[in-house]
Amino acid sequence: MPARDALLLLGGTTEAAALARAVAERRGESLRVVYSLAGRAEARRPPPVEVRVGGFGGAAGLAAFLRGDGIGAVVDATHPFAATISRNARLACETTGLPRLILRRPEWIAQTGDRWLPVDSTAEAAARVRAVARRPFVTLGTADLAPFAGLPCVVRLIEPPPTPPLPGAAVVAGRGPFSQAEEIALFRAHGVDALVTKASGGAATEAKLAAARALGLPVVMIRRPPPEPGEAVATIAAALEWLDRTLAHPDNPQPKRP
Repeated sequence: MPARDALLLLGGTTEAAALARAVAERRGESLRVVYSLAGRAEARRPPPVEVRVGGFGGAAGLAAFLRGDGIGAVVDATHPFAATISRNARLACETTGLPRLILRRPEWIAQTGDRWLPVDSTAEAAARVRAVARRPFVTLGTADLAPFAGLPCVVRLIEPPPTPPLPGAAVVAGRGPFSQAEEIALFRAHGVDALVTKASGGAATEAKLAAARALGLPVVMIRRPPPEPGEAVATIAAALEWLDRTLAHPDNPQPKRP
């Protein structure tokens, strides 16, 4: 069995990529980092570490990977709505006894002037926005668009698909982050009268909320799923400190277990 001295970083978020770069800069070649992505567009701009693209085959498959690939610790820095991989990471680490840290993106906090309408699912979001808007800006990704069929939405995707994701939808291609001014201009250009989004948190996509606030538009906000239990931090610095305690650092060969 290989020595368990590598880090598996479950990524796909801005924070995950930033952490991978920070670890590479801090630890260099002294620590092997496996950066895991689901695939597709996520792998276009990978950090300077070993990149693995694709699934693991559920919790059992992930546990087998951890055992066979010399992994000594796991950091789950996936999207707050990536409930399946986060659950699998917890189960796999419980099975293998490996330490696991969650890098959890802080949630957005409503500000004065916000008109948030919280819901618990995409189906509920579609029903709610139909009652308050005629041309919503839907920022959920293609996998979640089906409930919005028949509604003249504006949809933004990183890359336009070969066929429209929804009949009658206006597709805007672009990769963020975007400024508040850019979002306001987009809303006005397309006659957007509401925003539909997930409560993803983070600064990279917060400008659309500021734009909706400035224009007085309602925001149908899909709540996060319940988080997986386990040790969690909210910053790159805290994650690096955990990593130094958990996996040996050249300046501290004996890792300190929490």
